[in-house]
Amino acid sequence: MDEVLRRHDAAWNFRERGETETQRLDRNWNNLLQELRVVQTGVQLLTGFLLTLPFQERFEELSDAQEVIYLVTVALSVSAVILLVAPVGLHRLLFRRHALATLVATAQRLAIAGIAVLGLALVGVVLLIFGFVADMTTGIVVAVVAMLMFFGFWTLPSLRNRHGTK
Repeated sequence: MDEVLRRHDAAWNFRERGETETQRLDRNWNNLLQELRVVQTGVQLLTGFLLTLPFQERFEELSDAQEVIYLVTVALSVSAVILLVAPVGLHRLLFRRHALATLVATAQRLAIAGIAVLGLALVGVVLLIFGFVADMTTGIVVAVVAMLMFFGFWTLPSLRNRHGTK
């Protein structure tokens, strides 16, 4: 199925933009890099914030459950950083090997996974903060709303587009 979509995309780009396959891959790579620049800054700031929390005075007030939520959230945030930075390392490894198609396809998957994991990390942060400041029930409710918003805004437009609705 991916191959069919890739061919359809390549044919559309050639017909509508006059792009060769290499030009399309170059454009896709540059677009992906721009998107990664935006999201990497946010995820790196989030991770830095999370890594400083244990050194704060009130950190000791966290319950055992909140400590678990914190550790899971840190793991998710660090995983998001790794996934979102990986395309740069992959580019270095594949540089001058004429593997642009592999680079773009793999980086696309890494970026999607990184953004999904970032969404989960954001939900964890919301759960942790609202659970600590208000109470755990409020934290859970707000975290569910955050998850629905993140994945709703991210997936609903793409699902609607796949079914031909605008």
